[in-house]
Amino acid sequence: MSQAIARRVPSQPRVAVPATLAEALDAAWLGEALAAVSGSRAIVAVRQVEVIRTVATKVRFAVTFEDGEVAHFCLKGLLDVDSMTARGGPTCVLEADFYGKVAPITDVRVPDAVATVIDREAQQAVTIMRDLTIDGAAFCSALDPFTADDAVMSLEQLSLLHARSAFLDEADWIRPRAAELAKMSYVTPDMLQELLDGPRGDNLSSRVRNAQNLAVAIKALAVRDSARPQFMIHGDAHAGNTFRTGEGMGLIDWQLLQRGGWALDVAYHLNAVLPTEIAETDERRLLGEYLAMMRGQGMTMPNTEEAWMQYREAVTYGYYLWSITRRVDPPIIVQFTDRLGKAVMRHDSFGLLGVS
Repeated sequence: MSQAIARRVPSQPRVAVPATLAEALDAAWLGEALAAVSGSRAIVAVRQVEVIRTVATKVRFAVTFEDGEVAHFCLKGLLDVDSMTARGGPTCVLEADFYGKVAPITDVRVPDAVATVIDREAQQAVTIMRDLTIDGAAFCSALDPFTADDAVMSLEQLSLLHARSAFLDEADWIRPRAAELAKMSYVTPDMLQELLDGPRGDNLSSRVRNAQNLAVAIKALAVRDSARPQFMIHGDAHAGNTFRTGEGMGLIDWQLLQRGGWALDVAYHLNAVLPTEIAETDERRLLGEYLAMMRGQGMTMPNTEEAWMQYREAVTYGYYLWSITRRVDPPIIVQFTDRLGKAVMRHDSFGLLGVS
């Protein structure tokens, strides 16, 4: 039996979405949220193990049921956030829907989600998963460097997602994120230029560091990408959204799940996870490995030269994504913008997209 068939669909308990960490770790609330997996046993104790706060909060915790059994979980959602951050709630709903609708039909290695609590009217959600760390999984840091061999394993996971893209035919809730980014108005050209003038752009050419050029390039990429076959893609596959187990790599953080060209994922992924010197020497070979994986799963892919051109253009997506990022630790922003910006320079991505 394949992993996709064996994976359980998480329950969707009718309980309120917690807004604070205290609410999320309340024994009575967890008893209702986990009723389907616990057989409705009461929870008599909750122990917080670890809290990781980025934009969303991830909290690892252990619960003790009334019969003495202890189980370990991880909950992710927007907890204790201000009103501005709370506007990101739709991305949490998207992630919850990934675990409820997409994960069960793919072979991508992901955490086992046991419950998703969704308020569609308020556009807020949390996802409760089994704690993979207890079983020996190691979550990568965003700054962890990948080797070329590591990238083969992570590309395999992306290919398993991309190969199930027929799912998009009945999933209009999975949106074309690159096109929506290109139309975004809340990051003005002046704001973007100010960001690029900071440390994140220190090692980039003036042409690539130019906000106007980048704005034109992302719009041109969105137009070209929308005319190509659409795939179901992760959208944010940097090292910090991967984990390792004895069986291989897996992917987490599905808040930017989207439809788009396969190259958006592959070009962003390779140039985010690989140090620049490794990307320079190995990316074309790794692209060939990915194309072979996809063809091996029965997918029609472009020829080598066309794929290489799409890849070179698509680096712009990742570069734009990190150029506009503000609410992440500065060393992470600087590393990813630097790596992806250097890839834009190396591939003349702006030139390919008609930016003079």
